[in-house]
Amino acid sequence: MRHIPILRLGEVYDSLDRQDVCDHRNETVVAVTSQANPGLIRRDLQRVETARRALQAVPHNDLLDVCGRAADLFESADLPLGNEPQSVDDYIAVLSATSGLPHTLCRANMGKICEVLRQMPEILAGLTRGLPADIFDAGLATVHGTNVCYCPVADALGVVLPSNSPGVNSLWIPAVAMKIPIVIKPGSEEPWTPWRIIQALIAAGCPAEAFSYYPTSHAGADDIVQTCGAAIVFGDRAVAKRYAHCPHVNIHGPGHSKVIIDNRELSRHCEFIDVLVDSVCANGGRSCINASTIVCLGPADELAQALATRLRAIAPRPLDDPQAQLSAFANPLMADYIDAQIEDGLKVPGAVELTAGESPRRCELDGSVFLRPTVVRCDDFTHPLSNREFLFPYVAVVESRRESVLQEIGPSLAVSAITEDPSLIEALVNCAQIDRLNIGSIPTNRVEWDQPHEGNLFEFLYRRRAIQRAG
Repeated sequence: MRHIPILRLGEVYDSLDRQDVCDHRNETVVAVTSQANPGLIRRDLQRVETARRALQAVPHNDLLDVCGRAADLFESADLPLGNEPQSVDDYIAVLSATSGLPHTLCRANMGKICEVLRQMPEILAGLTRGLPADIFDAGLATVHGTNVCYCPVADALGVVLPSNSPGVNSLWIPAVAMKIPIVIKPGSEEPWTPWRIIQALIAAGCPAEAFSYYPTSHAGADDIVQTCGAAIVFGDRAVAKRYAHCPHVNIHGPGHSKVIIDNRELSRHCEFIDVLVDSVCANGGRSCINASTIVCLGPADELAQALATRLRAIAPRPLDDPQAQLSAFANPLMADYIDAQIEDGLKVPGAVELTAGESPRRCELDGSVFLRPTVVRCDDFTHPLSNREFLFPYVAVVESRRESVLQEIGPSLAVSAITEDPSLIEALVNCAQIDRLNIGSIPTNRVEWDQPHEGNLFEFLYRRRAIQRAG
C-alpha cells in the first residue's frame, strides 16, 4: 500500500492518524496519507524561520538551475513516494484514478508545471518588472541609478490546494526561486502532484527544509492560512467570502471568465469557433480561466447553435483513452448537485439548453460519472444561469449591449475580447472588474506565466521599502 507521509520542514513524519485515498471508480484504496493535526502544524510553523535561512543560503542563480533540473526530474524520473519510488506512469495512473482527470489531461498539466520550472528566469523577470536578479540575494539593487530595497513580508507561503486540477501547483512554484519556504495542504483527492514537485525540487538540489507538506483537516488548513505570513487559497464562493478581508491571503476562487464578441465580428464566428471551444473545454472545463459565459454584442442565436453543435460531439471516454477530453467526478454527489442546479435554473423563464438531446447530461462510463458539455442560451444577465461557473464544460451565451456590457459582466478573472473597436478596447483596458485581458481571438485559458494571475506573486510576497546609504 502506498503511503504519503507528512513533511515537517523537509523531515519525513509518519502519523498514526491516516486517511484513505480511493479510486473514484470502485472505492478501492490506492494510498493512505498521514494526517497532521493542527497542534503539530502550529508547533512546526514556530520554527519556519529555519527554512527561510536554508533557502537564503542558496544563491538565486543556483535556485534557477535547480528549477530547470527539477523540470526534467518531474517529467521523467522515478521519485520517492514514502518508502518506494514512483514512476511517471504510476503517477499518471493514480492521479487519474483519484481525481477523475483522464490521462491526457494529467500529462497536459504535467507540461504546464514543467514549463513554469523551465521558464523561471523569464517568469521572475516579468513579475519583478526586470529587477536585477540579485535582489533575492542581497535585498538591495541599483536601478537606473536609484537604490531599491525589497524585503519579504512573510517567513513562509501557505498554500491550500484543491483537487480539481494539478496545474494550479504552477502558481506557487515561483515562490521557491524567490526564497520563500512553502507550507502545503494538498487536496484530499490529489495529494500526488505537490508531493512529486517537492521531491523533484529536493532531488535537484533545493534544501529539503524549504518544504512542509501537511495532509490535514479544514482546521489544520485554516491554521496554515492564519499562521503563515502569506497564503494562497483555492476554493468556492464560501472560501472567497471567508478570506475576503484578509490582506495576507491571495484568494483563487471562481473565475467567471468570459469571451466578449463585438457585433461586427459575429458574422464570422466560424473563424474563431475553435477559440470558443478551447476556452470552454480545455482541461476538462475545470479551470477558473475556462469561459463560463460568452457575451455577444449583437444577435447570438447562430453562434450559440454552432457552439452547441461542437460541444455536443464531445463525449465521455475511458480515462486512459488518448482522445479523452472530459474529466470524471471524483465525488459523484458533486455531479448530481451541479446537474440539479442547472435543471433548476432551466425552469426559470429566459433560458434554453441547446445541447440537450437523447443522452442525459449526467452519464456513467466504466464506473466513472461524467457531465456532458452544456450550452445554455440566456436572454440576458438577469437569468440565474447567465453567469454561473461549474466544474465541467458549461457555458451560457448571452446578448448584451456595448453601453452596458462592462457593468453586466461582473468580476471576471479572464476576458477574451474579439473586437477591433478602439473605443471598446479602451473601455476594457480601463475596466477594473477584469483581471486578465486578451484582445483578439485568444482562448481565455491561454496563460503567459510572466503575467500576474489574480495578483502578482512577487508583489504579494515582497514589499519595497525606502533605503538611503551614507557616502
